[in-house]
Amino acid sequence: MWKAINEFPGGPEIFSVKWKPYMIDPGTAQGGEDFDAYCRRRWGGSGWTKNLRANGRSDGAAFSDWRHWPNTLNAHKLVSYVDSTHDIDTDTSNAALFEALYERGRNISTVDEVVRVGVEDLGISDGDALRSYLNSDESGEEVHNEIEDGRRKYRIKGVPFFVIGGPGRDKPYSLSGAQSIRAFHEIFDEIAPGPHR
Repeated sequence: MWKAINEFPGGPEIFSVKWKPYMIDPGTAQGGEDFDAYCRRRWGGSGWTKNLRANGRSDGAAFSDWRHWPNTLNAHKLVSYVDSTHDIDTDTSNAALFEALYERGRNISTVDEVVRVGVEDLGISDGDALRSYLNSDESGEEVHNEIEDGRRKYRIKGVPFFVIGGPGRDKPYSLSGAQSIRAFHEIFDEIAPGPHR
């Protein structure tokens, strides 16, 4: 997606990105699970990640230390918290979480690890307030409500899923699954203002 935005004339100035929560497997153990054990149980192995890892390397995502299959509820809570209280955009917070999970072997399911991402990687100073937020039932409810809202509005059943809107569009475009740069550019051509069309 970012490649498509960066290669589109004026793309970074025209488009903004806002990540929304989605849980691939809400039944994942609350504290996360061992990556290999989870993959064996669910798919018979981790062979499905070969293409993901190969494609990721070309985009700078090596998946070099992916040890955990996370329960992402606390990670989603972090994204919401730093967005609303510290004005840290969702792209930045998700990048920090991905780095921690896939490149540093950290378990972003746990409250302690998510607080660590917030304080050490995102630079927030109110770790105790973040911990209280993560431990609150209300924060989990907010995440679940947002996920349900996405399912209801856009029929989201998996990730990645892209919702692309623009000024004057009543109904945004929806794209499910990995997409080519060309697919994004066709939509960008439709919605980008003026000379970028």
